[in-house]
Amino acid sequence: MGSSFLSRVKSALSEKLVRAWYRPELSPSLYPFVPLAALVKREADKRFQAFRSNPPWKPPVPVIVVGNVTAGGTGKTPMVAALVKRLRNEGYRPGVISRGYGSGNNGQSQLVGQGCDPLICGDEPVMLAELTQAPVVVDTDRQRAVKYLLENTDCNLVISDDGLQHYRLHRDLEIALVDGIRGLGNDYCLPAGPLRESGERLLSVDLVVSNGVLQRELPVESVLMELKPAGVIAVDGSSRKFPDNPPGQVHGVAGIGNPERFFLTLEQQGFAVQRHSFVDHHAFQSEDLSSLGEGIVIMTGKDAIKCRSFARKNWWYLAVEAQLPEPFWAKVLDRLGNL
Repeated sequence: MGSSFLSRVKSALSEKLVRAWYRPELSPSLYPFVPLAALVKREADKRFQAFRSNPPWKPPVPVIVVGNVTAGGTGKTPMVAALVKRLRNEGYRPGVISRGYGSGNNGQSQLVGQGCDPLICGDEPVMLAELTQAPVVVDTDRQRAVKYLLENTDCNLVISDDGLQHYRLHRDLEIALVDGIRGLGNDYCLPAGPLRESGERLLSVDLVVSNGVLQRELPVESVLMELKPAGVIAVDGSSRKFPDNPPGQVHGVAGIGNPERFFLTLEQQGFAVQRHSFVDHHAFQSEDLSSLGEGIVIMTGKDAIKCRSFARKNWWYLAVEAQLPEPFWAKVLDRLGNL
């Protein structure tokens, strides 16, 4: 039984579970998980209160945490890239830390270089290093990652890609992202719902950002973030230009937390999309996409990082950039200026 087939089975099961999580009401199929969800919520609340009463080590530079309270993709990586770009323009020297999900990290801090193998460094850290040209450090222990970053670079500001629930990490500014369409789902914690901790946690963060127009009510006001397409780029790293008159039908490939958002974006660009979704952080191999033939394939930037070494000439990825309103940046800069 091939790995591609197993991946598609896992993806189908994952999509079924996620659909149940994001219904407005608790699905009957999730009733057996409610006691576990209550335990998860209680433990998350205890950890947060322990963090508040016994703060961790405070680094000598500001730390911004970009995270979420739900499982799955909410646009954290584009947000981190936007923060690096804007704060660099404001005179800061930002560096990034990441857990490096899916990496072969062996419990030690590792500085991610451009072209680093995503199986070793993780897909998102490699993508961020290439997008931002900023130093990126991977470590499951984010406090250790901060120390390593400060010892080995000239950074004077740290941005954590994810880590809202990593309470060994001090933070001066918390930014929580929420998917505008899916919101907080059924408001239950894992495994009965998508929440990593109670939705009330959003009341204590500095800024809540909605990825796309908010269609579900939240317990707090949010800022709108829009992910704008920034070009269709060859997966193999060449400078080839995307065809001026491509066929309307394309294969959309996504191994991210919310693949449907990506497919809808492609459709908004005028493509008729044949959907191919994989589990988040899927370690792509050539056989996963061998059945797609000579038709045009468009994937996410995160997936392209893992497919570059065996990419075909008809494989492309859609680059996106996060756009945020000036009042958001004013709040971020004001907070940093007051530290």
